Amino acid sequence: MDAKRLASHLSVSGQIVPDALAAAARAGFRSVICNRPDGEGGDQPSFAEIDAAAQAQGLEARYLPVVSGAISDAEVDAFAEALATLPRPVLAYCRTGTRSATLWALSEGKAGGAKTEIAAAATAAGYDVSGALRRIDANGSPPRETEDLFHSVVIVGGGAGGIAVAASLKARKPDLDIAVIDPADIHYYQPGWTMVGGGVFAPAGTARTMASLIPKGVRWIKAAVAAFEPERKAVILEGCRTVRYDRLVVAPGLKLDWAGIEGLTETLGQNGVTSNYRYDLAPYTWDLVRNLRSGRAVFTQPPMPIKCAGAPQKAMYLSADHWLRQGRLKDIAVELYNAGPVLFGVKEYVPALMEYVRRYEAGLHFQHTLVRIDGPAKRAWFSRKSEDGGSETVERAFDMIHVVPPQRAPDFIRASPLADGAGWVEVDPASLRHVRLPGIYALGDACNTPNAKTAAAARKQAPVVAHNLLVDMGHLRGPEVAYDGYGSCPLTVERGKILLAEFGYGGKLMPSFPAWLIDGTKPSHMAWLLKERMLPPIYWKAMLKGREWLAKPQAVDKAA
Repeated sequence: MDAKRLASHLSVSGQIVPDALAAAARAGFRSVICNRPDGEGGDQPSFAEIDAAAQAQGLEARYLPVVSGAISDAEVDAFAEALATLPRPVLAYCRTGTRSATLWALSEGKAGGAKTEIAAAATAAGYDVSGALRRIDANGSPPRETEDLFHSVVIVGGGAGGIAVAASLKARKPDLDIAVIDPADIHYYQPGWTMVGGGVFAPAGTARTMASLIPKGVRWIKAAVAAFEPERKAVILEGCRTVRYDRLVVAPGLKLDWAGIEGLTETLGQNGVTSNYRYDLAPYTWDLVRNLRSGRAVFTQPPMPIKCAGAPQKAMYLSADHWLRQGRLKDIAVELYNAGPVLFGVKEYVPALMEYVRRYEAGLHFQHTLVRIDGPAKRAWFSRKSEDGGSETVERAFDMIHVVPPQRAPDFIRASPLADGAGWVEVDPASLRHVRLPGIYALGDACNTPNAKTAAAARKQAPVVAHNLLVDMGHLRGPEVAYDGYGSCPLTVERGKILLAEFGYGGKLMPSFPAWLIDGTKPSHMAWLLKERMLPPIYWKAMLKGREWLAKPQAVDKAA
């Protein structure tokens, strides 16, 4: 916890964890305000976890979530009311502290505070509230007339897609003026979290600082995006700052909607409830697997689309394999509850997967969507679709449950002019250019392209976006290139063997290796070695460095 003091009664900080509440109490804080909506990041504890830890330390906690850069007057008033009524001093936090500082600046300004003093206090704490001060001058209207920054190419998102496309652009045109916008300090290799949950990888090996990964010569704007104004070629940041561009690349990833399952946020990380979709919970998965001796282990999969659709099954297979090797599987009932109608969407891989389902005697329940959970009671409720279109509620007891939350595009994407009717960035599936708005490209999980949402897909998409964007800008000559929908899902069916599913649009098989080396329809140790030993360095040292091994884009065939 790195609390920055704004006033005698208020300090702000970036995201805190439950263990930090003891230190907060020792530092003299008596209340905590959470200004960050649940589910914004993969390493973010829920407010329910923070609240429980705060109560254990005798602190009051209040949940006042605000969407980054879209702070309303009502939210400013609610923040001021909380400061006036909660025991002082108060610690307010969000992802980086900027939202909390902005709320304070706006509330102080609305109450008649001197702007010079507000600015001085915020600056001393390391926060730029100039946009909030301009909003005060504009009588509460978010300012848009001041253009703080300009870059030829602006990339929204510093995840796998964003960093990869920045590196691919720099590899093609080293002097290109690029900025990456992302508020996170840590970049995660999320494909590794399944292996953490299976006791194969250490958590620390899946995380690196964002600063160490931003390509040389690329500016990192450490802020959250609030809105897009494509008619002005502008991105509005948290705190009301503006960034202008010639070309825009959008790669913000997905939002994990933990609150979309009733009761889940209150019990995550305890009572046998876990998920490999969060950095801090994947180790808990392995703890549960190692310590379970008997009972029922439940694994869930929500409606599509989700990132890495094979991950829920991977957790089940690795867990069951451990129990089988330890001689415990006979005493553990393994069950998969899948919201979809089939085990895997590409039929060629199903026979091999079914062999493992039979090996582990796993129960398959299709058309079952997790809707509610009671951790202390060890009960879960599913909505089950029937063939006649009706539904019923099914209750199940569990001793361990691995939960995958429903997923959607981030709120600032869903509310933007970039989105289609379902909330995803609307792009041409081949060129990855926006279908309505010129000069805008997108890749990764937030696109509406009908491909598997995997890091392997982003690895193939990044060179396509880089090439087509530079052709569009006149920096490259030649035809456009096309993304073919490639995605890869290394299905860890047992420790030491993987089924390497590789496919493109329409479920077309797209193997990267000859069948004598790796036959993707059959589990192999070679595929395991690829996942365990080769893919992490390929990610860190090739994909994020603009080295496009097995990812060179193909020119569009105009005659096709």
